[in-house]
Amino acid sequence: MNDYPLVDQDPAPRFYGRLRVRAEDLSAADWPARSGLGALGTVAGVAAPGFAAYARILHPARLDERPVRWSTVAAAHGTRVTPVTRRHEVTGADQEDTGRSDGLPGVGDEHPGEGPTPPDVARALLPVLARHTGTPDRCWFGLWNGYGRWDWGRFATFGTPGRDEVLPAGRLADAVSPVTLDEFAELPDLRWPQDRASIVGGDVDLAGTYVGGSPELIADLSSAADLEVHPVAPGDPVG
Repeated sequence: MNDYPLVDQDPAPRFYGRLRVRAEDLSAADWPARSGLGALGTVAGVAAPGFAAYARILHPARLDERPVRWSTVAAAHGTRVTPVTRRHEVTGADQEDTGRSDGLPGVGDEHPGEGPTPPDVARALLPVLARHTGTPDRCWFGLWNGYGRWDWGRFATFGTPGRDEVLPAGRLADAVSPVTLDEFAELPDLRWPQDRASIVGGDVDLAGTYVGGSPELIADLSSAADLEVHPVAPGDPVG
């Protein structure tokens, strides 16, 4: 919820990057908003239920601004990465130990970022998603209205577990345009094509992005060289 807008918020734009934000008619969001979304804190609660297969895509750590896989960091710390490993578990830290650095010299100097899909991960996703939809030029997006920069009060919202979202629309190819045109923007938390062949979900509190789709899509994602992917189940916890 965003009940207490910041005093210095700017009026939200009609176009978010190249994506046009729907002001009133949110019927396209009926599917993710009313499809019996899974419980808060589960894969189906972040993405949507009903798909044959799901994957978790890990947001990379960084070394000198270059991406570093969780598996690389885990090997350096003597831990291992499973489909449901939390970010702090990779380094062996306690969940509440927010003061501990995740970095090791020569391995990583920034921990995996929590929040919407990082732009480099989002770009690597696009060609794979495009191969598994018949409507790449008609896609819908969910953007949490709680990011502090914009006042989204003039736009209608739809609900997902724990969040209220505005509804941009546009081409799959323009999914990363908000940060391409504005380095301080946030990418949408959700995206799905008109034919509902897949859904991509994330959240401001998560260090992973979740994808629901066909087994063929998930297999294609798993073979993508620039993505660190683990298969998950709809009821698995997120992190």
